[in-house]
Order: sequence, then C-alpha cells, then structure tokens
Amino acid sequence: MPDRPPFPGRPAQPPGPTYLQYSPNGQRLIVAGIGDFARSFRTNDNGEPDLLPSTHAETFAAVSGNDYVILGCEDGTVCEYAVPSGDLKQLLVRATLPVRDIALSPDEQWVAVSSDELEIKVINRNDIEQIAILRDHPKPIKHLSYDPSGKYLAASCTNGVIYIYDMTSEPTIYRTVDGVISRLETAESATSRCVWHPDGRAFACATATRDIQVISVGDGAHQRTFSGEHTGQITSLAWSPNGALLASSDSDCLVIWETKTQKMLKRFNYTDILNITWQNQSENIFNWTTSNGEVFIIPEFLKDEAHVKLLKGSKVGAPFFHDPLLDTAAAVNSRRPLVNGQAKRAATPDSLDELLGPEEEYDWIEDDDGAGYINGNGKRTNGHLGNGIGPLAKRNKPDAWQTQVHEPVQPGATPWKGNRKYLCLNLTGFVWTVDQDTHNTVTVEFYDRELYRDFHFTDPFLYDRACLNETGALFSAPAKDGQPAVIFYRPHETWTARSDSRVSLPDGEEAVCIALSSRYIVAVTNKNYVRVWTLFGTPVRIWRMKSSPAVTCAAWGDYVMTVGNGPVGADGCTQLMYSIDNVRQDESCQSEDVLALGTVAPESDEEETSLKALFWSDAGDPHIYDSNGVLLTLMHWRTMGQAKWVPLLDTRLLDRLKEGKKEETYWPVAVADNKFHCIILKGGDKSPYFPRPLLTEFDFNIPVCRPVEKSKDNEEDEGEESNAAVATRLKETYVRSSVLLGLLDDLVQGLGERASHSQKTEVMKRELDVDKILLQLLAVECREGEERGMKALEIVGLLKDRSGKMLEAAAKVAGRWGRTVLEDKIREVAERRQMGIEEE
Repeated sequence: MPDRPPFPGRPAQPPGPTYLQYSPNGQRLIVAGIGDFARSFRTNDNGEPDLLPSTHAETFAAVSGNDYVILGCEDGTVCEYAVPSGDLKQLLVRATLPVRDIALSPDEQWVAVSSDELEIKVINRNDIEQIAILRDHPKPIKHLSYDPSGKYLAASCTNGVIYIYDMTSEPTIYRTVDGVISRLETAESATSRCVWHPDGRAFACATATRDIQVISVGDGAHQRTFSGEHTGQITSLAWSPNGALLASSDSDCLVIWETKTQKMLKRFNYTDILNITWQNQSENIFNWTTSNGEVFIIPEFLKDEAHVKLLKGSKVGAPFFHDPLLDTAAAVNSRRPLVNGQAKRAATPDSLDELLGPEEEYDWIEDDDGAGYINGNGKRTNGHLGNGIGPLAKRNKPDAWQTQVHEPVQPGATPWKGNRKYLCLNLTGFVWTVDQDTHNTVTVEFYDRELYRDFHFTDPFLYDRACLNETGALFSAPAKDGQPAVIFYRPHETWTARSDSRVSLPDGEEAVCIALSSRYIVAVTNKNYVRVWTLFGTPVRIWRMKSSPAVTCAAWGDYVMTVGNGPVGADGCTQLMYSIDNVRQDESCQSEDVLALGTVAPESDEEETSLKALFWSDAGDPHIYDSNGVLLTLMHWRTMGQAKWVPLLDTRLLDRLKEGKKEETYWPVAVADNKFHCIILKGGDKSPYFPRPLLTEFDFNIPVCRPVEKSKDNEEDEGEESNAAVATRLKETYVRSSVLLGLLDDLVQGLGERASHSQKTEVMKRELDVDKILLQLLAVECREGEERGMKALEIVGLLKDRSGKMLEAAAKVAGRWGRTVLEDKIREVAERRQMGIEEE
C-alpha cells in the first residue's frame, strides 16, 4: 500500500512530466513542466511561489542560477529568464526539434543543449555567437550532465551508450561507456542520466536490470553497485551534497542508500515520482515531483539521528572497489619517505599534500582501516609524521624539500580498475582477479592451450601479486585477520598427488615484489629481505638489500635482479640501484649500480621518470622500460663494473606517432625474438583493461640519429631512397646489430665450455652480418664522392673480420666507385693486419 508523505504536495504544473532544480545557493527551487510557466519556490518559505509566466510552450528541461533560470521547450527554444521577475533575458539557441535536456557548466559560462536532433549544442551564455556542435553520437541524446569541475560532459544516448566529452578546450570524446544504461527514447519517463558524485571522480546511472551502477570516469571501470530494491524502471537519482547518501526513485517507491556500504537505509512507498533532488546546502530537505504536476518539499526529511549525521557529516568519496587515493594514503602512511637520508622526520610537510592536493579537497577520505591518517572531523592528521617538535611549519613548497621515493613495481601487474585487475601479463599467459567483497576469484589463462590448461579458483587469501612462466604460477598474499602473509606456487605439471607449495612469511613481513624463474622462487619483502626458495618451498638464500625501500625484482634461471631506492639525487628523487646475483653460485654479478632512468619528457605529466617494468628477455638479458617510453637492455652484466644500459627502442619516435595522428602509449609485456612485445593503450588509458587486450610487437630501433625526412624532390621516386636516408638506416642497423652481437657474445663467454656449438656458430654469423652492414655503409660513402674518403676509411677500420676477406671486399667496393686513393689505403690496412700491426 502506498505511503502518504508527511506534507501534502504543492500544485506546480498541470499533470504530466515535471522537472525541478535548486539554484546554486540553495535559496530557490525551480519547477517547470508542460504548462507555459515555471514556479520558483523559496527555501524555508511556505508562501506562494514566484511565477515565471513567459514560457511559450511545454518545458522539457530546466537549469537554474541564483538569479536566473534557463528553460528548454517543446518548440526547440532555449531561453534565459530573470528570477523572480520572470522577464525574458535572452534567447540562447533554437533547435528544429523539441529540446530534451540542458546542462549548465559549474562556472555558469556554458550551456549544453540536447534535442531530438542528432547533435549537442554548447553555447556561451555571455556570447551566444560562441557555439560548439558535438556530433560523435549516432542517435539523439536523452540526458546531459557536467561533472563538478566542468571538465567532462556526460551524454546519455538513446542507443544505450554514454558519451563522455572532454570540455577543457575544444570538445572531444574522452571515452564511451557501453552496456550499462538502457536504450530509452527521449520522451520516456525512465532515466539513463549520469549523476556525478560530488567528488567528481565517478558517476551513477540506472542499469537495464534496475540496479544503480557507479562508473569511475578516469578509467571507465565498473565500481560498486546499489542493487536489489527497485522492481520498476528507475526514474531519478540524486546524491546528497556531501556524497554520503544516494536517493533513487521509481514509480512505486523512493529509496535512500548509504554510499559507503551500498546498503538501503530507508524505503518510502511513495508513488508517481518523476524527479528527485536534495537541498544542495546539506539541509535536511528533500524534494520530488510527480506525474500529477505536484512538487513535494519535505523539511526534516530524515528522522533517524544516524541518517541525519550522515547527511550533515564530512564528505564521503565515491564508492570504489579499490579507491586509488585511499591506496596511496595507506602506502605513504605505511612507509615514510626518506628526508635528508633519515627515515624519521620532524616538523616536515606531509607527503600526501603533493599526492592528494589541498586538504579541503580530499577531506572526505575516511579512516576505514584505522591507519590514523584522518581525525574525527574527516581531516588527515599529522600523527604519521614522526615526533614533531612544535606546530607544523607553514606548507610552503619552495621552502620544504622532500625526497620522492619510488613506489614498488610488480612486473606485469596492473592497478585495480573497478573490482578487477591483472596480476600478471606476459607471453606465457595472463592472470587476473575479481574482488567479490568476501573473497577474490582468480583466473589463469594461457596463449598455448594445447600445451597448458587454463584454471580458475576461489581465493580467500586475496592474492595481490602473481608470476607466470612455463613451469608454474606463483602468487603472494598480504597478512590478513591475524594470518601471516603467504607465498603460493602451483606447477603446471605434476606426477604426485599434491604438488603445490605454500610458504608463510614471519609476522610483520609481506612481499613487496615476487619473481619466478625455472629454478627458484624469489620474494622481496617490506623488511628489505630477499628470500629465495626452490620451486617447492625449500629455502636456499636470504640476504638484506643495501638499497631501501625495495622497488622490484625479476628472475631468470639462476639469476635474481633486485632494485631499490638508493641515494638522493640533486632533483630530490632517490636514485634506483640494482644488483644481480647468481643464486646457485652465491656470487654477485653487479652490486648496487645505478639504474639508468632518463629525465622527464617535456610532454609528460609526471614529476620524475619512473620505472614501469623490469624483465628478462627470452635470451636471458635484463631489460627495463621507463615512463618516457624507452626500452633499455643491460650489456656486459656478467662482469662486475662493466655493465651499461643501452637503449633499444624509444616508443615516442615510432613512425605511427608522427604528425600527431595517434594518441597512444604502450604497456610493456616482454622482450623476445629481438622484439618488444607490448599492449597499445589508446587515449588517456594508463593500463590494460578487459576484455583481454591484444599483444603488439615492435622491432628494435636504437635512437642513433635523427631520421631523414623525405624531400619534396624525391616524392615522385617512391621506390628510391636518398643516400642520406640509406646511410641513416644503415647506421642504426649497424649499432643495433652490434648490440645484439655483444649480448650473445657475453652469453657465450659466460657459459664458457657449456656453450653449445650452435651458439658459437651464431656469434660468428652475427659478426659476419655486422661486417656486411659496414660494407653497405662504405658503398654509400663512396657514392658520395672522393671527399668522403676519410670517413670511408674509418668505416673500414670497424670491420671485425681478421682473415682479410672483408678487407678485400672493401677494397673492391672502393674500386667499383673509382676511389683509387681509398682503395690503396684499404689495401695498406689489410697488409698491416696480416703483419699483426694494429691501427692506431
């Protein structure tokens, strides 16, 4: 049986669709509908509302300022009226079909209008000549809504797709969200509107299953869901001003939800509700309109003291599965940054200030885990700053120097997006997990399903890291509910009844990063220990890293590479230091050497260059990929003090990115077959998401010199390359081939007598290939003329062949082009080499 509201409805419009919105200061509630007028109800005033009698058609949309209202009508006009006089101020725009929705930007400068036409018009209120037309959607738009910052405009299309436009400069599509809202015609009473949470990071929308889905705008991931209370199509949604409550309605009921828990707090069986809204200044006033043209204004709407406390309390963040800001706060709180080389600090600025921005902007963060980073008023405390003496100094960034510590990196893992993330992505397969609140579910899938079998299991330990290779899968889980942190290994093949192994770490110790080779399990922990076990859990080695806090690790065969934060550089950031150890022989190949990260790219938003991935290639050489998009390999790493980082590919210089035709970045996966394997990320994406992305491979291309652009004179001769272009290509090929030869030669020298015949043969083949490239480069120089003879002779001196065959071939190349002087010089070189005289 329907409930009766505590106060009777106030007549506002003739029966039919009725719309309402508060002015920004909360002093007026505008109600419009199918009458040729609108009404302005004054907050906390029971007198007669002000009448705006100038509309000339049915009103289908309304937005309000403090002293004006903008109405969109059935005749296609969008007009601005003064409040309370109702005088027409200006005609903003006219459409040929009925207007369906209007959105006013938070700065009240821009008005977005949708109609039954296939376009959105965005008009400047102060200069109606400034207008932008958005046409990226194929069907009419039913609803429009700006986010609280005005950066994004969400458009709910009748085709069931949400189009999110970036409005910061020239409006462009930021992302689309499909498969959430229903396909609704513009005149239907059900809603598909994106209702932005007050913190601006997510919006809620009604789904086809009559639930309410929260979507994070940054990655488009599905976050928490409010479900199970609506049996009819949802007609309206509204967040409370502080984001702590969500109200939703259908034709038979009104439901109040708690944002943090997604639980229903109160259900009212009120009927015929079309649109709802909270009073926007946190007063306990709730409002709705009905299909009878009535407006209900209910003061002291919430009766329960706990519910009122939620409404009037501190701000609450959007309901994420894994809130990135809370994760950042907890991470910084658990590991204090180093300042001037000291772990403890006093009277220094809070590291969260730079990570999270101004305190008042994020005072909605709640102390869910009891970590102590907020106080009872919702503000972050300074209790985690150490034993400060006296009050905190004023937060003045230029005066306070603070070290930037590199965060831990698990190779192949992605951050949480909604309730799922990849634990591992490589060429063997991928591991992903889904947060089910009480437990997780883990899925392991392989590319070669003839060789391996996919598997899936329920995960009560909440594994947060994983490794996958040809021998097995490795997982780690943090400590939980008094249970220790665990390391779990599962082999792909077994000949016993139970083959997996589980290792519990000591109390207070958790894995920061894990690695898996064909022989060993490796875990770097928060105590800076490197722990090494055999595949089935027998401890082999343990040592403490010299650089701390630990960042990452990777393993291949008998070798373990670890990376940690080292000394502080001149830029205030810690230098990353790496070590490579041979576990079987208990020897160090490299010890505490600098990981060569470059400087920040000019177009990058990052404050410093960071490490994105560390992995070993299929040939057993270490590689890193940094935030500038540069892939580097480590040469001569088997010899102490001789290692050097060599760039193999700068993805910013790829041909596909030239002329600004594509906006994309690359997620590193592996190096195999002398190629870089990655996942292409489009637009503003920072990590891969579901469904499973496809892998792309790029050939190495060492940035030796600037590529030669094709001249206009040669555009007609498409089949011919200029001498300069050929020389540039050959120079890069020579350097790249030399690097790959050096890596293989290091491997053969390191194996010694254990090197196979095929490996030794491959070294000789690659030496020959390098000399062939030099001969081609020699031919290019000879073609340029006699004046290039000295450079040509230098190239001859780079030939590795000592038998004289290559020098004879070089002399013939010079003779073919008539470079007789050069030919004589080459033959002199050949004679000196035969006599064992080295060139100076």
